[in-house]
Amino acid sequence: MSTFDDRERAYEAKFAHDADLRFKAEARRNRLLGEWAAELLGKSGDDARTYAMTVVASDFEEPGEEDVFRKIQTDLDGKTDEATIRAKMAELMDTARHQVVDEA
Repeated sequence: MSTFDDRERAYEAKFAHDADLRFKAEARRNRLLGEWAAELLGKSGDDARTYAMTVVASDFEEPGEEDVFRKIQTDLDGKTDEATIRAKMAELMDTARHQVVDEA
């Protein structure tokens, strides 16, 4: 086995690991975002957890995060604005990344 093959495998493993962490962080961010939105909607307990899971599931509609944003924006219509939702998404993505890395 050559050094080139070892290096290629290492890059592939790192790429797969980074993709896995990114997926977990996005799912965690969506759950946290759902919990935040549920609180604004006056939901608690099982209702809040169920709602948060619908936010996580909404991310599978299309690539990117716009599907999640649209769901939250529609559900929170009149309760908050676009800038607040986007800022919360960015804040929670940072929080989720730290949580996922700490668990790994």
